[in-house]
Amino acid sequence: MATVAPPARSRALAVRPAIHWLALLALCGAYLQGALVKLVDFPGAMAEMAHFGLAPAGPIAVLVILLELGASAMILSGVLRWLGALALAVFTLLATFLAFRFWEFVPPERMMVANGFFEHLGLVGGFVLVAWHDLREPPGHGDRL
Repeated sequence: MATVAPPARSRALAVRPAIHWLALLALCGAYLQGALVKLVDFPGAMAEMAHFGLAPAGPIAVLVILLELGASAMILSGVLRWLGALALAVFTLLATFLAFRFWEFVPPERMMVANGFFEHLGLVGGFVLVAWHDLREPPGHGDRL
């Protein structure tokens, strides 16, 4: 079995936290972007809430923005990362069943909505894995920043 020379191994270990953080950023990217779009176009955010039957639209939009930004910040900073990840997992699961009810559509729309449904389930799985990994690692160990 081939061994890795110490300098290459050292470089790999030094890059690992950066790759880990970039992967977490990619996972949170849609939530950060969504929150910023809602902030810039708050009337649009309220219209989105109303479209899905959520009332009162204004306070719910504020809560969604705070959740998306706050939980993403927790994940990216490593402060209670598991809690932020579980919060976004639950939020995404609820939003998925609210926004991607593919069983109510007929083809060809059903296929596109079903794809969105299962892609969002993948995000839920990713956040659950982040929480699971974070809870398994002892404090001060691993990729925490």
